[in-house]
Amino acid sequence: MNTTPSVHEHIVRSYDEELQRLTGELQRMGQLALAQLRGAIDAVMQRDSDAAGRIARADAAIDALEHDISHDVVRLLALRQPVARDLREVLAALRIATDIERIGDHAANVAKRSIVLNQSAPVQLAASLPRLASLAESLVTDVLAAYRDDDTVKALAAWARDEALDEHYTGLFRELLTYMMEDPRNITPCTHLLFMAKNLERIGDHATNIAENVYFLVSGAQIAEARRKGDATSLLPLDDPR
Repeated sequence: MNTTPSVHEHIVRSYDEELQRLTGELQRMGQLALAQLRGAIDAVMQRDSDAAGRIARADAAIDALEHDISHDVVRLLALRQPVARDLREVLAALRIATDIERIGDHAANVAKRSIVLNQSAPVQLAASLPRLASLAESLVTDVLAAYRDDDTVKALAAWARDEALDEHYTGLFRELLTYMMEDPRNITPCTHLLFMAKNLERIGDHATNIAENVYFLVSGAQIAEARRKGDATSLLPLDDPR
């Protein structure tokens, strides 16, 4: 009996290996972005400008991985011409890579802002950033796990938690406005903290994008509900910080 694998089996095995490598690259990229986020917050809290500078420069590694993944996706589309679930998997990889790259950018922005913030006296509300960062980190961790495990339940749970991150950001926004209005000397450092908090809020948005892509990848359908937003900062009157 002929047990030599057919050409078709070789092609299928080769294609599966390429998809697995793509998934592995995305997971590695995601872990780098998480390390960026943790390092940026540590640099903020320790007022360590040297560490912040290293975090900002390390963003180039994430950008390089995103470029490699984009190249791999284009090659897969051209050579394999995937359809159905395979096509969703390749396109999801491209979209997820873009969101992870932006997460790395936002973490680098936090680090860069901290260097400037260190030129001012410490601001008490800087201690509120780790809580916001923890919520963002948890979202990113969970959506990466959902992608790895093809888990729509975990993806939906993370998707829903973005609202809590938005609400925490809104609360911090209100507090920072109050500080700025109470003492004009707080305006410059609090402005930097506002930008840093906004970057963390945006990380949550990109994690939510990944959750939506995971859900579509696995189910072939969009999430039925509209995305819930808890960011009310655009509705706050600047002359009333209550």
